[in-house]
This record gives sequence, structure tokens and C-alpha cells, in this order.
Amino acid sequence: MIDKGDFAALFEVSLSSGGGRQTAPRLVAGQQVEGTVIEISGGLVIVDVGGKGDGKIDILEFEDRGVQVGDKLRATVKIPHASGPELTMALGRGGSAITSQTLQYALEGKTPVSGTVSAAVKGGLTVDLAGTRAFCPISQIDVGYVTDAEVYVGQTLEFRVIEIKEGGRNVIVSRKSLLEEQRKAQAEELVGTINAGNTVTGTVKSTIRHGAVVDLGGLDGFIHISELSRSRVERPEDVVSVGEQVTCKVLGVEKTERGLNIRLSLKALSAAPVSNKPSVEVEEILSGTVARHVPNGIIVATDKGEGLVPTRELELAPGADFKRSYPVGFELRVVVVSRDGGSGKLRFSVGRVAQVEERQNFKAFHREPEAASTSGMGSLGALLAEKWGHLRPPAGGRPPAPSTSKPAVAEPAIAAPAESPVTRRADGAGVRRGRS
Repeated sequence: MIDKGDFAALFEVSLSSGGGRQTAPRLVAGQQVEGTVIEISGGLVIVDVGGKGDGKIDILEFEDRGVQVGDKLRATVKIPHASGPELTMALGRGGSAITSQTLQYALEGKTPVSGTVSAAVKGGLTVDLAGTRAFCPISQIDVGYVTDAEVYVGQTLEFRVIEIKEGGRNVIVSRKSLLEEQRKAQAEELVGTINAGNTVTGTVKSTIRHGAVVDLGGLDGFIHISELSRSRVERPEDVVSVGEQVTCKVLGVEKTERGLNIRLSLKALSAAPVSNKPSVEVEEILSGTVARHVPNGIIVATDKGEGLVPTRELELAPGADFKRSYPVGFELRVVVVSRDGGSGKLRFSVGRVAQVEERQNFKAFHREPEAASTSGMGSLGALLAEKWGHLRPPAGGRPPAPSTSKPAVAEPAIAAPAESPVTRRADGAGVRRGRS
């Protein structure tokens, strides 16, 4: 008699050797599959997933990422039709409901879920996963450190389910883990394509004393302070800000024990100094209005051009939202911090206006003419001017000292005797000779 376990083993061997027809396993909702794009038509992306029917994904899911025939995809089964599964790149996309069962699939298979950030709460974000409420801790929102969670409210983002409690009533999600995985895949692609002389675009990740670190989408590059601008730069923050997107030239790529050392330059791509721009000086105070908001600050329009005011250069109360404090159209005064010698790009500050005005007033006080300080009635200057007969002291010299001798007293005239002639000495001094 053949044991049931032996029979099952023999059956598997028979299938693998071609003794029987092996059918593809039945797909279930929430299951992850891999396939190749074989056609794009009728608003659908057709994917060969190795089953009886081809999978179909709505083309709208690729608006922000792009797709073409031949691409390898990893998707999730939304509806397992017998004629071919309906797939999605992230659960919840297209408004489809997310149940406790699909959430469990997402947790086990690390399937992305799409959700809309509904509110910023203490410690993180509240996320609506197509009808299911979830929480994303602030430490799991992004790869970098997040200080203002309000900027994510209203955005539709993709997350990864990392914990499910109380039968699906308490769901914890993470965007950071998903971004880190994407960055790792992008880094592997970049390693073989980035070379000296290439032009790359990235986001300023941080600024340090000697330059700026730029995130190239999985790999970090470094711009030395001497490569930030054609003009002299005192601080990297005067040229670039964290979160700002920049286009750089790759100066060199070196392999080290820690990975790739990518040297970048902004200066290499800047044009010759701009001469047709209105003249503007550093520490010049200008009046302007808020033209628009950017992730790292506000753009202010002035008579001498537009410039960026980074959030660190704004006068903000702790925890205040710079978009609400400085709405579009808001009138304000700014001081010029720097102007790029090649692009002519201006950098402004709101917080330094008072300091610059104070310095300018101090200099103007010392440049006032001397007459202004002696024009008051009863002042020492007025008394001296009256004493000296309204004469100013000679240039480079001291004023004449007032005489301390007593005024001469007029004596009665005495007629000289006729016989007492006046003689003169050799030195010209008159000598009176009289009788004894």
C-alpha cells in the first residue's frame, strides 16, 4: 500500500517531469504578482503574469511614474477575474475599498497602500486608506527629519502597512520604509550611469560648514563651498537651502569603502556674470510682495527681481506655518543677502532687515556734518563760536586758545618834555631817556 505522503511526492515529481499538466495557482485579492508589460491600449496597461489571462492596470495609476512596453512590474491583485486579474500598483488606488483582509495581505506581502492625509495630529498624521483610518508616526513620514507635518495634509501618498491591531481598527503605516526601498533600487540603477561630466538634478539634503549634500535619488553627492557660486560664498546657506532642487555638474566619481564619493558643482553650470540685471548691493533693503511659496521658503518679487527667502530667514513664531504667516500678495521688506554672479539669482532675508537698518543708521550718524552738532542754542559749540567770532578752526589744526591776559587799561596821556628826545636801539625797540 502506498502511503498518502508518498503518493503526493510522486504526483509532484510527475508534474515536474511533464507527466501531467501543471496549472497556475489561483490568484486571490491582495496577492502580489510580478509580470512584464506587453501592451498599452484602451486606457489599460496589459501585464503578462504567467496565468491563463493577462493582468490589467488602469493607465491613470502611472501618471506620476510613467510606463512602457517591456517594463517589469510588481503589482497587487485587486479583483481575481477568471479571464485575467485586475491589478493595482498600490491598494486603494482608484477609490477601491480596503478591507481588513486586504490590509492583512498588504502587511504580509509588503504591498503599498494608497491613502490621503486627512490631518496632522500630535506625533504624526492621520491617513484615510479608502475608508480605513490609519496613523503614520512623524518619524515614518519621510527619509529625512520632518519638522512641519502640516505640509502633507491633503496629499495622496503611498504607505506600507507595518502593524495591525484590534482586528484592523488600529492600523500603523510607514512612508519612510517604502521610500528607502525605492531609493535603494534607484541607487543601484544610478551606480552604473553616473559619470564625470554628467548633468544631474537633486534635492539639497543638508548644509554643512564646507558645502552642501545633495540627494540624487538614492545616492548622495557633495558640493564644496567653492563650487556653489562664481562669487565668494561666506555660508552655504546664502546660496542653497535644504529642500531646494538644484541642477549640478558631476566633477568626479570615486569608489570608497563607504560607497561612491560624488563631487558636484553648481558653479560649472552657471553662465557668465549677468550685466543687464538691475544693480543691487548686498545689505540693500527692498520692498516687495510674496509671489509664491516653495517647499523651502517664499519667493518675493521686488523692483530689482525675484528672490528666495528661506524659511530660516523668515520671522516666524515657534511652530508657525510660513505659508499662513506670509500669504501670496503679502507686502514686506527684505534685505539682499547675496546675488549669484552667474545666474543673477537673488537671496533675501526678512529677519536681518532690523539689523541692517541699525548698522546703516549708526553709520549715517557718524557721517553727519560737524555744523549739525554745534547748531543748538546754548551749546558749548555756540559759545565757542561766539567767542571766536563765528570763525571755524583751521583745517587740520586746533582752535585758537582764548586769551588769559587781562585787558589793557588805558592810561592818561603824558606829554613828553621837549628836551627828552626819543632814540631807538639797534633792534628797533624804543627807549625813553629822561632826566634823573
